[in-house]
Amino acid sequence: MAIWSALTVVYLVWGSTYLAIRFAVETTPPFLMAATRFIISGGCLLVWRRAAGDAGPTALEWRNAAIIGFFLLVGGNGGVVWAAQFIPSSLSALLVATVPLWMALIDTVRPGGKRPGLKSALGILIGFCGAALLIGWSAGNAGAMNLAGAAAVVLASILWAAGSLYGRTAPLPASLLLATGMEMLIGGIAQIFIALALGEWSSFDPAAVSKRSALALVYLTVIGSCAFVAYAWLLRVAPTPLVATYAYVNPLVAVLLGYLLANEPMSARTLLAAALIIGSVVLVSGSKKIRLAALSPSSGDVRRQSI
Repeated sequence: MAIWSALTVVYLVWGSTYLAIRFAVETTPPFLMAATRFIISGGCLLVWRRAAGDAGPTALEWRNAAIIGFFLLVGGNGGVVWAAQFIPSSLSALLVATVPLWMALIDTVRPGGKRPGLKSALGILIGFCGAALLIGWSAGNAGAMNLAGAAAVVLASILWAAGSLYGRTAPLPASLLLATGMEMLIGGIAQIFIALALGEWSSFDPAAVSKRSALALVYLTVIGSCAFVAYAWLLRVAPTPLVATYAYVNPLVAVLLGYLLANEPMSARTLLAAALIIGSVVLVSGSKKIRLAALSPSSGDVRRQSI
């Protein structure tokens, strides 16, 4: 019962982060919002784990955490947060679901990488067909689906995949939570400078922040982090294939919540693309081990697992 309760939290909370991001950026500048979230969450994790007795990170571990934080949080999550101003959360979730496919593709072309088998290659092709359906739809529906936003999420997924592959062998603290806190804190600080460069600080009016945006930010910062604790516990006590089902369930949760709570479109084309992408991830992850750094760029929680 405890395992299934924790798994349900992971399914629902992480699947809801896409919609929460969309609500948060309605009246809050995207990079400023993300910086606030990550600095608070990352700082709390870092202080907590050091106080609990985790060894202090070395200079090399800080450097690697900075590289991973840049790829995953600045490039990956930052792209999703920026795109949330223009595209539905359901579209973001489905495009982000292609991260394992990008990881398999990058692993194929990088030096020393492994070529995918027939099953993996078929999964990659099917998944990218689903993504092409969504991007083509966004190009033809500029009012609801902005092509630039869809392209930003695709780029974010590629950066997330690249950072995940780098994190496979990069020396990091043995404590998963400590490493996560370091990466989130560095990513949040970097996003402050991006917010400054884009003029978000000068245009930001705290009085204009809506209650819904404020609550969404609190939800992302607090509840999202609590879900990560549940996930870390599951990795220790539950079978890995069972825990890995979050990668298939979260996009479906995001699509359903977007439809029910934000009146986002759920057309036959969206459902077909969802089936193609999620089915392709099942094919790829079922045919080879893929080391994932996180559920998705929306979660903002950096974690490692093989599926």
